[in-house]
Amino acid sequence: MKTINIHGKQYVEVNERIKYFREHFKEWSLVSEIIELTDNRCVIKSSVLNTESRVISTGIAYEILGSTNVNKTSFVENCETSANGRALGNLGIGIDTSIASADEVKIAIAQKEVKPTKITKKQFEAMKSSIADGKQDIVKTRMKKYIFSKEQEAEINNLLSGKTKITTVNKIIEDLSDKMLEYNDLK
Repeated sequence: MKTINIHGKQYVEVNERIKYFREHFKEWSLVSEIIELTDNRCVIKSSVLNTESRVISTGIAYEILGSTNVNKTSFVENCETSANGRALGNLGIGIDTSIASADEVKIAIAQKEVKPTKITKKQFEAMKSSIADGKQDIVKTRMKKYIFSKEQEAEINNLLSGKTKITTVNKIIEDLSDKMLEYNDLK
């Protein structure tokens, strides 16, 4: 099976484990079951069943919405892939150096590198101000570092998409100055 090198150790990706399983265990099944699913958390158990439907191995995975780039949109699917990889690893497929798949290791490294924290009110207001100042790209990059409430995330996304406009103090002062000049109230 094809492996990839992560920090000097060889790991097999889940897709390679699944291909091997389908080629060598044609009559067996790989079944996934959602153990827990909330708005931001998923736990899935995958089981390998033989031809008599007896469970031969299992694997469990846990993912959090937004904990990685993939998990921002596909945390349930990613969780299932991880559970499948662990179930196949526990069956003995692709474990020359580790039960963990390459996918698991990559995710663990990504989560270790960027551990999002709950955004403070001050940070949230600063992000909105940055969007108003035209710094959308910076905000998009920094969003990965924070955990938002659903309302906060919706507000930021609406501002980023232009669906909602924000007015800064500087803009209000500029508009007021223009109006005052218009009426000759300011010399």
